[in-house]
Amino acid sequence: MNRLLLGFLIVGCGLAFAGPAEPAAPNVSGIIDDYIAEWKRFSPSRARSRGFVDVNEGFEDLSASAIAAWVDYNQATLARLEALSNVTRDDRIDLRLLRTQIRTELDRWQNDRPHESSLKLYADLISNGVTPILDSTLLSDDEKQRFLLLRVQQIEKLSRSAKSNLRDGRPTETSEALADLEGSARYIRSDLPGAVGDWFDEASAPALKEACSRTAQAISDLVEHGRVLLPTLTLPDEPILGRETYARKLEIYTDSDLTPEQLGEIALWEIETSKKALHVMAAAYWREIDPETPAPDDFDALVGRAFADMEANRPTHEQEYLLELRRYGQEVEDFVRDQGIATVPDHQTLSIELAPESSGPMARIGYVSSAPAFAPNPWTTWYLATIPDSHPEQERIDFWRSFNYSFKRFIVIHELFPGHYMQLKILRENPHKVRILFPYRPFIEGWATFTERIVLDAGYAEGDWLTRFAQLRKRLENANRAYMSVQAHCNGWTEQQVSDFSIETSLLAPQFAKSLWGRLMSSPMQIITYMLVGLELREIYEMERERLGDEFDTQSFMDTILRTGPVPSDELAAILAARSRRNAD
Repeated sequence: MNRLLLGFLIVGCGLAFAGPAEPAAPNVSGIIDDYIAEWKRFSPSRARSRGFVDVNEGFEDLSASAIAAWVDYNQATLARLEALSNVTRDDRIDLRLLRTQIRTELDRWQNDRPHESSLKLYADLISNGVTPILDSTLLSDDEKQRFLLLRVQQIEKLSRSAKSNLRDGRPTETSEALADLEGSARYIRSDLPGAVGDWFDEASAPALKEACSRTAQAISDLVEHGRVLLPTLTLPDEPILGRETYARKLEIYTDSDLTPEQLGEIALWEIETSKKALHVMAAAYWREIDPETPAPDDFDALVGRAFADMEANRPTHEQEYLLELRRYGQEVEDFVRDQGIATVPDHQTLSIELAPESSGPMARIGYVSSAPAFAPNPWTTWYLATIPDSHPEQERIDFWRSFNYSFKRFIVIHELFPGHYMQLKILRENPHKVRILFPYRPFIEGWATFTERIVLDAGYAEGDWLTRFAQLRKRLENANRAYMSVQAHCNGWTEQQVSDFSIETSLLAPQFAKSLWGRLMSSPMQIITYMLVGLELREIYEMERERLGDEFDTQSFMDTILRTGPVPSDELAAILAARSRRNAD
């Protein structure tokens, strides 16, 4: 059962540093701070996206020598970590997160080697290169002038490095990147000098124009190189990893010994368990709403009626939907606070809006735009998955069937309280910088998934069968995602096989089935974490309830994990036990 399948994941499966828990080694914080400083220098665009404002002058140098130096630095730091002993539990966890970050970087630059096989890597950096300077509210006009001239020169250097490095790629991705680069060259050559004319006087404007001309030519040279390569590219459009690569990435991503086969076994077990729970709930629902008619034994008839009722409880217009979701947000915030499920922070910095059509495919999925961890403004916006009222009626009906009110009523738990929004708001105050910057990534979605059942079990949406059906269907979807990740990347399943199994066996809603393959290709590791860490946290929760009995307190449990931050699940038992000892003292 659950404990048998997951026990090895939550009881010390991570690779431990040598030595017993003794007073902290004096160089631990120094190693972490040094690494963060070097990471910011190598990845200034990523650092800016995390809210660092001290990297405005920086831009990626992806020359062969710079990448080699970064690999050497990561290898040397990893060796320093493995040699450490006598560190405290907190430092050991932080060093473990740093080690995972280092292993991720080494895997990226030594194995994936995107600098040699992804024109998109360069196109994305180039197309977004000047925006942080143009849009900055922190830079003076003089600083913008200086930084912009420097950035144009940095883009020229990156373009020349790309031409030197690039050897292969994926045809469709490369074609799209070529179109983006052509647009960037036109913008830098023709539009940029005029758009920033107020910052440059008669003496300095020629230098910018000349730099823009050189950079546009370097980008055009890169485009020509890409067009020459295009007929010879060997990588498939669909980035299927294969079993060996998938296993390596799974081991790094989860920092565990979990194999693809074990993951597939857990996921299949969860699919079967969720369907049995659906069957039981559907029978109880039938008896309540139609007591005069005997409930059928047939699974499809039972569950089909519940799903039909759930999908009928749907919006008809965008604004109606927006107002209802805002009401749900306030409702779940009040419930979590009033029921003492977790300590809700004061002074919310949150808004709920419809996803703009400009967000592309994400407008049909929805997303949380959280404030960068180190940015001074902590505002978060939940952009709701939506479809414009102007779209064809049947298309809108099909969309709202998937994003029905029953589904959205429990999703506010996942996205807001005590899910992503609250989790990340509290994380901003974590004293461990490495947990903010390089969190244990599987924890993020696992935590939000875990909270759904906690809040529903506490009585949220009491008596609302359809909301509980929606959450159970999502639980089934999460298991299907993990199972499909293994099947697509390790066992050769095609998009059609994935779609057929997901709809026929895992009962996936049409809108989610439509987007699944793309998610599997773009996020094969992230997509497993909803189920995997959700189950791990649920198991830890049940173990704590069993251990503490009448002394167990949900709010204390939830607050401890939130304050600890995104760390591997197998670290939590000791942290929770230590909290219990402190409380007893």
